[in-house]
Amino acid sequence: MSLLLLVVSALHILILILLFVATLDKSWWTLPGKESLNLWYDCTWNNDTKTWACSNVSENGWLKAVPVLMVLSLILCCLSFILFMFQLYTMRRGGLFYATGLCQLCTSVAVFTGALIYAIHAEEILAKHPRGGSFGYCFALAWVAFPLALVSGIIYIPLRKRE
Repeated sequence: MSLLLLVVSALHILILILLFVATLDKSWWTLPGKESLNLWYDCTWNNDTKTWACSNVSENGWLKAVPVLMVLSLILCCLSFILFMFQLYTMRRGGLFYATGLCQLCTSVAVFTGALIYAIHAEEILAKHPRGGSFGYCFALAWVAFPLALVSGIIYIPLRKRE
């Protein structure tokens, strides 16, 4: 049982780290000139003035939904970890971790929806930037966090507390 608790806790912490990096770091899209775009600010290098030109992200409504969903996934993942620890120390023997599993499943849905919106609407979101580029590592981390959160939620549901 100790090993299972360690694995489940480590998986949960890994998901939290992936979500924090995917949400807060700056590489959701990589432009051809090694510049990257994130969910919060749109910063590009201006060769004429040798400075960074930063502005708020696009007025595109789809892009505004992505950071909201990513922050929601972070909140749900933190909540489910706190709930797991609370249940672990207060629940009676034989109790199930339904609430924790449900929170993790909601986390996976939020991450999936945010990454899917970004993937589908990338052309609209990046319309004012030069053609070319590719999805950055934060986008990939969001897609890695999705199945891990889904598996974590599925593991929590049948998990029983034992002495």
